[in-house]
Amino acid sequence: METVEVGEIVIGAGVVGLACAAARARQGREVYVLEAGPLIGSGISSRNSEVIHSGVYYETGTLRHLLCVEGRRRLYAYCDLHGVGHRKCGKLVVATNDAEAEKIAGIAVRAKENGVENTELIDGAAAMALEPALNAVAALNVKETGILDTHGYMLALQGEVEDAGGAVLLNHKVVSGTARAGRFTLQLETPEGPLELVARSLVIAAGPWTHQVAGRIAGYDISGIHPLVLAKGSYFSYAGKPVFSRLIYPAPIDGGLGTHVTLDLAGRMRFGPDVEWLETGDPDAVNFAVDPARAEGFYANVRRFWPGLKDGALTPDYAGVRPKLALKGTQADFLIHGPETHGIEGLVGLFGIESPGLTSSLAIADRVSGQLEPAAVAA
Repeated sequence: METVEVGEIVIGAGVVGLACAAARARQGREVYVLEAGPLIGSGISSRNSEVIHSGVYYETGTLRHLLCVEGRRRLYAYCDLHGVGHRKCGKLVVATNDAEAEKIAGIAVRAKENGVENTELIDGAAAMALEPALNAVAALNVKETGILDTHGYMLALQGEVEDAGGAVLLNHKVVSGTARAGRFTLQLETPEGPLELVARSLVIAAGPWTHQVAGRIAGYDISGIHPLVLAKGSYFSYAGKPVFSRLIYPAPIDGGLGTHVTLDLAGRMRFGPDVEWLETGDPDAVNFAVDPARAEGFYANVRRFWPGLKDGALTPDYAGVRPKLALKGTQADFLIHGPETHGIEGLVGLFGIESPGLTSSLAIADRVSGQLEPAAVAA
């Protein structure tokens, strides 16, 4: 088996992995990104709502809150600088009854605590004046929410990595490895045959596969990390002309933000995701096909805030999966598992990076880079 020594390795060429690699590239590092799949973003990064979240939902002071707000501001600037398609369209978080109105009032308080700018609690009449097709008794108008071209964003990040002399290696699967401070050895399956890489630092940003990959690396103890819990989310597309100009979200539910209306940059509407708790914790066992029978629940949920949705208007689209570190009904924070926790200098594992991971990606990457820097400088 051929052995090649490289500077730094990131496992996972999704949004977060590419952002981490690009952050290191900006520091002048030569980074190699290993992706088991045939394309960048071929895991869950290509299976989300493509929403730039504002940061109104998350418990104040958590990484989800802090990194979402910081990441959102930076992501808009990054898209402007690199010509990545995006639009700050805003969203309404809507209530259709008094109980939901109380919940949304609580979200408005949290938005203020979280330092989210340009949010306003409005009554149902004001909400329906903004979006005439809507049914609402109250809404939170969140003007900082947007949408983006996720693939265009990933291509820009990949370009930064390659411009610094690094590379994204597709169809390169990590099958085993060893970890010790400043020296990480990985055995890979590649299209050209077995390959061994040796690096000074290692970031594992493999989304729902992070537990699996980390478990293959001798010397990296992840026994104290909560087992992976998977929640599948399905999306349905809408064939007709869009009736909303903003994103429309209901009051949040356990495990997600509710079945909401999103728009793409072409203006097309889609609905989702719903929440389907899976019995398996193995991401390779997830069936990403959308069950057409789930449309029944979509019609019921959506008609609460859009009564005009007609029968037969929804078509199964795609599905994603959320890698969670908590059981149903509870919420866990992002876990940036670095040297201060596990004691191995130069190693960072990213666990439980679900929504708002896309929005937070640039901020997550800076946190990771900061934990790697002592190792990189020493090397």
